[in-house]
Amino acid sequence: MTEGWLWIALVLSASIVGGYELRVARAAGRDPSRTARTAHSVLRGEWVRALSKQPGSEILAVQALRNSLMSATITASTAALVLMGSINLVVSHHAAGDLTKRPLSIGVVLEVGLVLALCAAFVCSATAMRYYHHAGFAMSLPVGSAERRSREGLAVSYVQRGGALYSWSLRCFFYVAPITVGLLSPLLMPFAAAGLALALSVFDGAPRRIDVDE
Repeated sequence: MTEGWLWIALVLSASIVGGYELRVARAAGRDPSRTARTAHSVLRGEWVRALSKQPGSEILAVQALRNSLMSATITASTAALVLMGSINLVVSHHAAGDLTKRPLSIGVVLEVGLVLALCAAFVCSATAMRYYHHAGFAMSLPVGSAERRSREGLAVSYVQRGGALYSWSLRCFFYVAPITVGLLSPLLMPFAAAGLALALSVFDGAPRRIDVDE
């Protein structure tokens, strides 16, 4: 099998994933209610505003943010552990300076892509932790106080940013799947990318609206 076919498989896989993300971004830009990630962002903003009108909800808000913070912490820890293992694996496959002296190959590109995806997952999760942490301070301020009212916009922004970054950290984990398949067999990578896009389309679909008659 020639090297050219392997590069074609890599470019096709990247195009599938990139095209899918572009399609979702355009759909969200036209109508935020059409995708789950934008609908959830709106929900998080409504959650902050609703609790800011409910006295005695400070503990409930902090507990909910603590759960999100713990989820982001677990994701960041997992990404860090897998990242260290991946780096050790790459180093064990190449002698010192081998990556810079040898011609660029499909295997090297995939190994670097694996490390970058895991690094992005860690950075997104760690940053989400930061936003959730500071949102907890804002949401724990007494409801009705001047300080709480002045920080409501900040809390909305931080909770939405934290949720978006946590979502991207999980998405970076998903990207590891076609990369791993490519390391085993590059020609199968487009099929893995297509399968990933199909699976993500289910989760990224707009939440079904259920109206309940009282």
